[in-house]
Amino acid sequence: MAVYPSEKPWLKLYDEGVPQSLEPYPDQPVYEFLEKSARDFPERPAVIFHNNTLSYSELNELSDQLAAVLAGIGVKKGDRVAVYLPNSPQFPLAFYGILKAGGIVTTISPLDASAQVAHKLKYAGAETIIVMSMFYEQFKAIQPQTPTKRVIVTHIKDYMPGLLKTLFPLLAALKSDLKVHQVTLRDGDVWLTDLMKRYRANQRPRVSIGQDDAAVFQFTGGTTGVPKAAVAPHRSLVANTLQIKAWLPTGRLGEEVTLLAIPLFHVYGMVVGMSYSVAIGAAMVMIPNPRDMDDVLSNIAKWRPTIFPGVPTMYNAINNHPKVQAGEVDVTSIRHCISGSAPLLKETQERFESLTGASLREGFGMSEAPTATHCNPMDGENRKGSIGLPMPDVECGIVSLEDELSDLPAGEVGELVLRSPNLMRGYWEMPTETANALRERPDGKIWLYTGDIAKMDDDGYFYIVDRKKDMVIVSGFNVYPTNVEEVLIQNPKIMEVAVAGVMDPYRGETVKAWVVLKPGQTATDEELIDWAKESGQLAAYERPRAIEFRDELPKTLVGKVLRRQLVEEE
Repeated sequence: MAVYPSEKPWLKLYDEGVPQSLEPYPDQPVYEFLEKSARDFPERPAVIFHNNTLSYSELNELSDQLAAVLAGIGVKKGDRVAVYLPNSPQFPLAFYGILKAGGIVTTISPLDASAQVAHKLKYAGAETIIVMSMFYEQFKAIQPQTPTKRVIVTHIKDYMPGLLKTLFPLLAALKSDLKVHQVTLRDGDVWLTDLMKRYRANQRPRVSIGQDDAAVFQFTGGTTGVPKAAVAPHRSLVANTLQIKAWLPTGRLGEEVTLLAIPLFHVYGMVVGMSYSVAIGAAMVMIPNPRDMDDVLSNIAKWRPTIFPGVPTMYNAINNHPKVQAGEVDVTSIRHCISGSAPLLKETQERFESLTGASLREGFGMSEAPTATHCNPMDGENRKGSIGLPMPDVECGIVSLEDELSDLPAGEVGELVLRSPNLMRGYWEMPTETANALRERPDGKIWLYTGDIAKMDDDGYFYIVDRKKDMVIVSGFNVYPTNVEEVLIQNPKIMEVAVAGVMDPYRGETVKAWVVLKPGQTATDEELIDWAKESGQLAAYERPRAIEFRDELPKTLVGKVLRRQLVEEE
């Protein structure tokens, strides 16, 4: 390997107080973090949402109550329960309630197109769903294509204080991105609040949960674009929560406030944001729409968050917001930030640190190792372009791209492989994909082949050079060019199309399409962008934001389009 377990040059660069190893890890379910914080900090706010708070004791009791609900309607150990929710008090309630019932949390992105939602529910075999009312009609349209038969609906105003409940429909009319949908439930579907009235917390089922039992299905396309569910056992989530906690040794138990603007339906928000916060008894300020920067800044001003995990687009938006530039909003409460999901530009980092006084550090993770494996030291050197050092107990190597076996020394580029206590168990019902990702190395141990092309310097800092496939990351979301191409080619005017990611100072990358029209056809870029939106087959972040018309596309001798050449020309 590029680094042998006995060497690990990065250990000497750990911040003071960061242990080299956390072994042995506790044999516990991940919801034990919530139960412990409920004992240690019972009155401490766990969730803050539009001026309403739930304490740790309340969140723990409500999740016990929901576990009783789920068991009462037929959810058994190992059943997949879909969570179709934005950041809101209902998310941690659903997350911990499902796990306490022995279920497996199966997250659905509110940004998914209807066809994607249907595919995920069918593939996961999710017979139960907890869905926000604003997504209810979209779900009902595709429900016949899924095995989902138990539908629990919640309203975003369910956990708001009384006055705001009354005012919210009026407020929502002025904020179209967070509108309230007045829905009428179909026969058999039920409101969460009605169900919760029928069960008590002490009716929670006592399900035996071991560290190797599955906790989460996290959907990922990996490097292929085919949706797969990475199965994370409780062991992996517990390990990564403790690794993150160790990486921030100055985190104050029962005192921190975390701004949760990154989506909790993704493992980055779920683990680095929510599980870590619960483990240290931090108050979690829920942001349902991170694009609403006025709402983000008002929450910063009111609740004074100290920890802010995010993505570069969020930090850049704060840097450039007129209220921040004018000094109208004080952002100096923020102390620690880990940036992930996309490259962090040095200019963004330096400007944000100047405005806040915080430590903003780039990290790296993936759904297959939910979620963080590398991070730059919070107090030590943040090397430009680096994803940082491996976290405690993360072993890393670089292998040859040619034979996928030969070990490469520091400085040489190859595929990043790693092993860690937070690895996934595999992909659900995809043995071939699992075998491709989790492989036995010559040392007799199982390593994760990440699909990322990387290198390591002499000190143990790692750098992502490229992606093994042409995956694009837009504001932290994976976009697969082939999927987008397959949609665009359905347009009757298009003869050929190639899609790739191009650099974007705000999103990290954005989707661009190079189009060859059929003879005699004319079109504008706006026309094709609108067509992609109206097709209903692409999530908003997947749609091309730029179109370039060409007479022909560059190809290899065997006819394969050279996406990399198009990007280089860009």
